[in-house]
Amino acid sequence: MTTNQNAYVPAPIQRISLPEQAPEFYRAMINLDRAASAGLDPIIAELVKTYASVINGCAFCLDMHTTDARKIGEQDHRLLSLPAWRETPWFTARERAALALTEAVTKVTEGHVPDAVFEEAAKVFEEKELAQLLAMIITINSWNRIAIATRLSPAPKQS
Repeated sequence: MTTNQNAYVPAPIQRISLPEQAPEFYRAMINLDRAASAGLDPIIAELVKTYASVINGCAFCLDMHTTDARKIGEQDHRLLSLPAWRETPWFTARERAALALTEAVTKVTEGHVPDAVFEEAAKVFEEKELAQLLAMIITINSWNRIAIATRLSPAPKQS
């Protein structure tokens, strides 16, 4: 028996649809996402969403947020190097502070959120913007958990 070694593996079957089975919760998440995004630089928001999704291993959110980031002008080399952002010269001080805070909040069980990380973010973000950044980080982590737990999968792409 031969199999096509170049065929894509099918996406996992979605376990449950929260929009159908928990519509009030899902609408609340959408409203939370809108509220978290308010007033935040769109590039920083997409970098945060993408980086948290990398850390959490959320394929659905990675696909969505890299697509959204490209639509607003983000460059592939920056998106591809997010796992190694500390080693690259192409992120600003604000972006670096946002990525460090994203990592600390996303990996909260690995030392909580260190004062130094929070203080660095507080140096480059005004307090209201910092609050929005935290809201965004918390929200994308929630979305990642929803997508992973329900087995949301990105739509197939044409090659």
